[in-house]
Amino acid sequence: MKKAKVFLIIFVSLFLMVSLFLYINRDKFAYVGSVDYVEVDCNMMSEILSEVYISDQKIRRENNLIKYAKEDHRNQELIISIIEKCGMPTLNEVNQQQMNAIWLGLQHTENKFRVKYFPLIEKAVKNGDLSKEQYALMKDRILMDEGKPQMYGSQLKNGKLYKLDAPETVNARRQEMGLEPLEDYLKRFDISFDAN
Repeated sequence: MKKAKVFLIIFVSLFLMVSLFLYINRDKFAYVGSVDYVEVDCNMMSEILSEVYISDQKIRRENNLIKYAKEDHRNQELIISIIEKCGMPTLNEVNQQQMNAIWLGLQHTENKFRVKYFPLIEKAVKNGDLSKEQYALMKDRILMDEGKPQMYGSQLKNGKLYKLDAPETVNARRQEMGLEPLEDYLKRFDISFDAN
């Protein structure tokens, strides 16, 4: 009985300390929630996409996980809202950096959105609005998130190359997509690769 009381006192004390810590630091935590549609003005699409691109690149240079999560979430909502309200733009409507912002927003969102909008990415690549490299990176990310082997070797998991489909022909697939040989890519991460 005495042990139960001591355990209860310790548990309640820990609970109160954690609660107090979370309350005091509540502004430092980010609950980003679900990605929802937001109001966008299609006439401002270029400006919005430029903002998204600059934001995406800036947060990846900083080391602030809270800001990172909030900005990524905001960017994803803007990209998805633009696609839904204004349609997928082309290089006739926006510049390359702004097209890249769309790709970045989708690449950094939840897999369900990557899968949903991937046909638009494929079409943009076929039209020359996005690169084959961008196609390969997103395709690999989708495959990895679905637990399937990747095709181009662009994705790492836990410091290792994520499983790869037909490793003996990966460099031919990579070359077709404008990617360097896998061995060279993996050297940057101090990972060795032997296709044989």
